Amino acid sequence: MKRLVKVLMVDDHQLIVEGYKNILLETQNEEFKIIFEEANSCKTAYDKLQESLRTGNFFDLIFMDINLPEYTQKKIYSGEDLGLFAKMLSSETKLIFLTMHEDNYRLYNIVKNVNPEGLLIKSDVGSNELVKAFQEVLDGKISYSHTVNTFIRKQITNDIALDQLDRQIIYYLSKGIQTKKLPERVPLSLAAIEKRKRNLKDLFGLEKEGDLVLIEKAKSMGFV
Repeated sequence: MKRLVKVLMVDDHQLIVEGYKNILLETQNEEFKIIFEEANSCKTAYDKLQESLRTGNFFDLIFMDINLPEYTQKKIYSGEDLGLFAKMLSSETKLIFLTMHEDNYRLYNIVKNVNPEGLLIKSDVGSNELVKAFQEVLDGKISYSHTVNTFIRKQITNDIALDQLDRQIIYYLSKGIQTKKLPERVPLSLAAIEKRKRNLKDLFGLEKEGDLVLIEKAKSMGFV
């Protein structure tokens, strides 16, 4: 008897969903058959996950984009929030994120907070890479695309450890946010942020250089 693999595709671009489905359908054989369901927003995905909880028929695998229309009533603002919700409902459901995001801060948060079985940068992925990730994750392995693996290697070999607040400060500075505006995004006072910036410059071996040099140094070390 064929194994049924229940897959939820979550992306707000229908052409992308159809492309992924067509590629994965080619992997079907005598051993398994794929049953697809689709969602194009955080709300529609949330509803399908709730239905799976009600019936006890959980998804084996979820392919999910990061940028999705929000479901503010349930405080689900992105694929990351949705992934955490899916993991909470069923520890057996496996997640593969497909995203355009390549900045290291975002990748760090996804790996640290959600810990998906798969994380693929869309620009890294062709049909072969998609099939490889699908098969590896179903086999209980972890599957990351080239850009993600490069980021992880940098983190492992880096002797400098930054906490979440330091990473937030560097990330928002790299996005052009002025230091005086950082307390609106980082849960620290302006004085505490300035102190952390000085400590970061000391840690990176910088002296009186400005924020641009700090950002470039952080980028070269894989923190941004």
